[in-house]
Amino acid sequence: MHISIHFGTGDKPLDLPIHYNALVQGAIYANINPVLATLLHDHGFPFNGRTFKLFSYSKIIGKYTLIRERCRIVFPEGASLVVSTPVEEICRAMAGLILRDGFRIGSQELEVKSIDTEEHIVRSDTIELELLSPVVVYSTFAKPGGGKYTCYFQPGEKEFARLIYENLRKKYSACHNKTASEGEFMVRLLNRPRQNLVIYKNTIIKGYTCKLILSGPGELLQIALDAGLGSKNSQGFGCCRPS
Repeated sequence: MHISIHFGTGDKPLDLPIHYNALVQGAIYANINPVLATLLHDHGFPFNGRTFKLFSYSKIIGKYTLIRERCRIVFPEGASLVVSTPVEEICRAMAGLILRDGFRIGSQELEVKSIDTEEHIVRSDTIELELLSPVVVYSTFAKPGGGKYTCYFQPGEKEFARLIYENLRKKYSACHNKTASEGEFMVRLLNRPRQNLVIYKNTIIKGYTCKLILSGPGELLQIALDAGLGSKNSQGFGCCRPS
């Protein structure tokens, strides 16, 4: 399910730091049931020693101005946010925002003007996707002298497709408590990927935005749409929709 939240800004524009992912994540947790928020934040949905939050969200969508000297991004005419999740309780909580007075991102209180919900049902083994927030795919390796380093992969690389496939299978098992179907899985680029460097809580994360074609078992394509593509979805990465 995709929930699109449309905000009005009132007398003041929406004025945020350029790297606002953590603020939006905090706003999402603050606007759902406290018990569910604690469950998601502290535990998530476990699978083989890993936990998955099973939601993702887009960049803030709208006309904006970058004020680089202040490291701010300003939305003068309102904005929208897309949250995607296969978890019914999160869907209900986000859809219930329309009954509230506002939605706070950081120190700014926004008017919720309207909310749209869309359920994108995958009916084939191929889907064309548009990324609404950068997709992050990485592996962590040990350094010869000790410590670790992170290697990020971009769309079009062989490891990118393999890690996307493995991640989707784990998310499917965490969500449905069963193993996903086996099948050939492919990722094909439709345009040149654009690199995005995002600072999340003082950590630099490398992601990419582009359009992709995914081919594989329909249940995995559905999880990609609903829970997000790649890693770090609940930090604001990998939100996608059919293009």
